[in-house]
Amino acid sequence: MSGNSRTPGRTVSAKLLAVLDAFTQRTGTGRAPDGGLRLSEIARRADLPAPTALRLVRELVAWGGLERFADGSYRLGTRLWAIGGTSPCPHRLRAVTREPLRDLATATGGRAEVAVLERGTALVLEGAGPGAGGGADRLPLHATALGKVLLAWGPPAPVGPTERFTAHTRPAGGPLERELRRIRQAGFALAKEEFRLGEVAAAVPLRTEEGRVAAALGVTVPSTVPLARVLPHLRRAAARTGVVGGPPGARNG
Repeated sequence: MSGNSRTPGRTVSAKLLAVLDAFTQRTGTGRAPDGGLRLSEIARRADLPAPTALRLVRELVAWGGLERFADGSYRLGTRLWAIGGTSPCPHRLRAVTREPLRDLATATGGRAEVAVLERGTALVLEGAGPGAGGGADRLPLHATALGKVLLAWGPPAPVGPTERFTAHTRPAGGPLERELRRIRQAGFALAKEEFRLGEVAAAVPLRTEEGRVAAALGVTVPSTVPLARVLPHLRRAAARTGVVGGPPGARNG
C-alpha cells in the first residue's frame, strides 16, 4: 500500500497514525453533529490527499479501528477501545471513577470528568453529565480546571504559548505561574469562563498512595452556579474513588 502525502517522506505507518490522531483534536468544522469526523476533515487534519485518506480509513474500518455511520461520518471503533482498555492505569482510573462521576454530575447538574496528562493536554478518560463524551477528548492545560491541576502537580516544564479562548483565559508566564502556586497551596483549581463563556469549573488532584498525582477529577457547571457549592461534592467524589484527593499529605477519611 502506498499513497502520496502533502508532507514528503512519511511512511504508511505515519499516515495511519495521522488519521487516528485526527480524532484527538477537540475542535473543527468537519465534525458531525454527534462528534464524528467527515472524511474531508480527516484528510485535512492528517495532511493527506482525500484518496489516500479514504483508502486508509477503509482499512481501519475493516480492522475495527474506525466505524462508519449512516451519515457518512467516522468515529473511533471498538477495536481501539478494547486495546486501550487493557492499559492498567487508565483502565483502573475509569473503573474507580465511573460511579463517583455519575453521582457528582447528578448532585451538581454539571459535567463531571477525570483526565490525565498526555502529550501536553488533559486527556479525558471518563465523563458523566450534560455534554460528557465517552472519553478521549483533549482539553487545554492552561484554560481548564482539570488542566491546571495537571500543570500544578505535573513534571516541571515551562508552559509554552497558550491559546486565548475567551477574554478570561489566563496568559502564560507570571499570571499563570502565580495561579499554579495558589492551586498547590489550596489543593484545588478553578477556571471561570476561561475555556468557554458561560461555564465555570473546579478540579482536584487524584493521588496514589505514594503521593503522586495520577489524574485530575473535575466538574463544569453554568457560570450562574457558585463554585463554593460544587467543591464539597467534588471532594466527596474524589474521596470515593479510593485515590487520595487534595493537597500533599491529605488522606481519605
